[in-house]
Amino acid sequence: MGEIQLIAMDLDGTLLTTDKRLTERNRNAMEKAAEAGIFIVPATGRIYTGLPEEIRDLSFIRYLILANGAAVYDREEDRILYRAEIPQETALEVMTWLDGFPAIYDCYQDGQAYMTAEMLKKADRYAPSPIYLKMILALRKPVPDLKERIRTEGKAVQKIQAFCETAEIQEFVMIKTAERFPQLAVTSSIARNIEINDGRANKGAALQALCDYLGIGTEAAAAFGDGSNDLSMIRTAGIGVAMENGVQAAKDAADRIAPGNDEDGVGRMIEEMNKGAFRVPGAAARSPLK
Repeated sequence: MGEIQLIAMDLDGTLLTTDKRLTERNRNAMEKAAEAGIFIVPATGRIYTGLPEEIRDLSFIRYLILANGAAVYDREEDRILYRAEIPQETALEVMTWLDGFPAIYDCYQDGQAYMTAEMLKKADRYAPSPIYLKMILALRKPVPDLKERIRTEGKAVQKIQAFCETAEIQEFVMIKTAERFPQLAVTSSIARNIEINDGRANKGAALQALCDYLGIGTEAAAAFGDGSNDLSMIRTAGIGVAMENGVQAAKDAADRIAPGNDEDGVGRMIEEMNKGAFRVPGAAARSPLK
């Protein structure tokens, strides 16, 4: 495997197919890398309970980057190694701000997703696809009033996620939210969604924290992603890999372009790494894997 000691990968749009499956080729490639002593690290906007069962069932995965880098989780010891959350008062300000737009929103707190019940009832209008509608309904716990719950709990929030009816509204709300809250990270991972994290919470910072914890230089890490919430991780890793189906900004930031998520792109690239094709991280920038 040469210089690579850790491989981090986004899930939706990257490791998983469009219909949210883990293919046999991707699984086998990761397993062989793990057998060679490489840390395999899912890096996702999801919380742990929101991961597909087939990902949680992978015995060779110990560390995970969750909620866009708001947490680095060691599941063997069941503890958070790194935490970067939105302070309670800021979270309430963001939610009040989002009330002024045609959108619904939720939040992640303590590894659980919550949404105001009335908003959850409207999810079919805002979900970008039937697959995501099913995920929203299954994973969000309805509460009478999300802001009131945050006030009562008095705790920080891992992530706030909004869904918009159209891509045009999403783009407008993203721009305005980033202007209004410059201290926060405002990104997107799927169509028509907006993901809001503390400014310290990004996949790149979480990858750096995990590498420091493990005693690994980031130059010995590879990272795969497709969305704007993957940019920091792609830039931090020694080999940053964007998916062919990814946004242009991810491709521009990457050292390599992998085939799409429906073409076993992650598995095919890891197979090349297993062959020692990338012994010097970042040596061949932006050359596509065919």
